[in-house]
Amino acid sequence: MSVLYFDCFSGISGDMTLGALLDLGIDEGEFRRKLAGLAVSGYDLAVTRRSLQGIHGTAACVTLRREGHGHGHGETNLRSLEKLIEESALPRGVKDTSLGIFREIARAEGAVHHQAMEDVHFHEVGAVDSLVDIVGTAICIDMLDVEGVLASPLHDGTGFVECRHGTIPVPVPAVMEMLKGSGIPLVQEDIPTELVTPTGMGIIKRLSSGFGVMPPMTIEAVGYGFGTRRTGRLNALRVVMGSPLGAAAEADEVAVLETNIDDSTPEMLGYAMERLLESGALDVFYTPVHMKKNRPAAMLTVLCAKRDEEKLATIIFEETSTLGVRTATARRLCMKRTPAVVETEYGPVRVKVATRGGLTKVSPEFEDARALARAAGVPLARLYHAVQKGAPAAEGTDETGS
Repeated sequence: MSVLYFDCFSGISGDMTLGALLDLGIDEGEFRRKLAGLAVSGYDLAVTRRSLQGIHGTAACVTLRREGHGHGHGETNLRSLEKLIEESALPRGVKDTSLGIFREIARAEGAVHHQAMEDVHFHEVGAVDSLVDIVGTAICIDMLDVEGVLASPLHDGTGFVECRHGTIPVPVPAVMEMLKGSGIPLVQEDIPTELVTPTGMGIIKRLSSGFGVMPPMTIEAVGYGFGTRRTGRLNALRVVMGSPLGAAAEADEVAVLETNIDDSTPEMLGYAMERLLESGALDVFYTPVHMKKNRPAAMLTVLCAKRDEEKLATIIFEETSTLGVRTATARRLCMKRTPAVVETEYGPVRVKVATRGGLTKVSPEFEDARALARAAGVPLARLYHAVQKGAPAAEGTDETGS
């Protein structure tokens, strides 16, 4: 299964991200059809393939038409953006990724300006630009069907930039807030401009499970997304798609957060789980336990990338009654997963073929299996059995062509 490595040698912004992902070879027509599911009008998205300093790449630029975009004028807040995304025709996974990025940015902006994240306002033009960049990025990630995202340290400039609040320092406050406690490495360079925008920061913080040098991998595709600022050198984001080699594909480390809770309601615990998953947790589960004073209780366990440990611990403190969270680091062994298609008597089903050593497992994509089972009027278990019968045909049928 392929992964993406974001090489942020010149920072990251929303338009650079969208351009780099499209430059990996995504079908632009199919991308635009999916983006139309957002149901936002009144803007133009120009996708231009060009050469900059001898490097060929893609520039993605959103412009607002004079007649407006059908979403209102002036400013809009997080609630209205969430409503717009939730009511769209986008796939559930695209919605979740987009909402997670917007909430990450809103939390940072809210902390900087001492506002609740729900009350953070986005300027009209910035809201449309961010919507297209963020939702477009989520669509591209969904279309590429990669196993994960990694990134280099982030590079930002120095000096000051103008915004609607006045003249502010670089890195800008919202970016600094998202960096705080994240473990994400930042390299500040002597370039007098902003290289990491809040949108770019929100995207990479939400998507990437780790930051550092590129792991050993076989390279399948490279995309360059060009920025608009003049920095005196190549202003681009490079995204590399490839397959990790050996142990790099089979082992990693995760943070484990645990706490015992005996005085929160089921509704509160359910909501806490929702927030944790929306904020990047790899898994969240409750285990019944029996505590002192003969109290039945629940032990909350959260698995997450190590960089998300502090952020998710904060959510646990905010949304539950606990006063303490235990933390540990666990080494996780994973089977290497490859997408494939199994032909059954009811139709094709996408599957993940997982391998490790001489062991192979085939797992159907639930949404495909459910849709076929309903269409054929057969029990879901029978559809799963049909997939397992056809499983040998799945080996070597990699949808990505890698």
